[in-house]
Amino acid sequence: MQAPLDVTVLRSGIPDTVPGRAVDVCERGIAAMLAGELVPGETVGIEVKLPLVASPLRMRAMVRHQDRLRCGLEFVGLSVEQRAAIRDWAKESKAETEMGASSAPAVEGKEANNGGGSGASSDGAPPPTPKKKRRWLGWAIFLFFLVLVAIASGVFWWKWNQGWEELESGLNHSNTTFAEKPQAQVPAEVMEKLLVHRVEPAYPAEARKANLQGIIALDIVIGRDGSVVSMHALNGPEVLARAAMDALRWWKFEPYRVNGEPAVVETTVAVEFKR
Repeated sequence: MQAPLDVTVLRSGIPDTVPGRAVDVCERGIAAMLAGELVPGETVGIEVKLPLVASPLRMRAMVRHQDRLRCGLEFVGLSVEQRAAIRDWAKESKAETEMGASSAPAVEGKEANNGGGSGASSDGAPPPTPKKKRRWLGWAIFLFFLVLVAIASGVFWWKWNQGWEELESGLNHSNTTFAEKPQAQVPAEVMEKLLVHRVEPAYPAEARKANLQGIIALDIVIGRDGSVVSMHALNGPEVLARAAMDALRWWKFEPYRVNGEPAVVETTVAVEFKR
């Protein structure tokens, strides 16, 4: 695939956007060619416009692999809706590919048989005309080109799939970060002073129509790098809770330190929705 992609990374507390293109995507992560280098272990924001999908997908990911401009990223905290969008896109893309392949013209049997020589056929039929020869030659070139494209695509897919499997084989150790339990419960007012990047939630249209408003309280776990690694809504309508969590995925804090070392901590935040 070839899909436009923007990767946003926080460096010294300042968001920096790196453009690129996605070359492979699944429900676990994305592979891309970027116009700049990332650092393995960084948490970044991704915005990708998939073909056949109306709206861009925005999600968080962790850099797992970097080789010059080739980058592999694993999704973090992907929502159910985002997984469904990727799955639906994959099904639609497969259907379009199969339709395109089935519509390829076939070589007429008679012309294929007449293309073997310049004299009369064994049953006494007259030799093919120059016009038929040109048509047969055109189909032969077209079919030869299709075969070359199929072989090249197969080789590219095999190589990329191998690289992706190698990338996934190194994830086991890195995934232990997300399994860690919080080392401390930090008051909300303390963590608020460490907040360096905040994204305001979008007010859902269905919530506006229903005149839903209020304050959504959430328990969140913040990783050693200051990113939000998990969250849980404590109250409120589900539509507002989902909107709040979609915004919190992009929040960034300065690492909270325990005995001078960055620690995984738990805190509570509140997000207000009002008209």
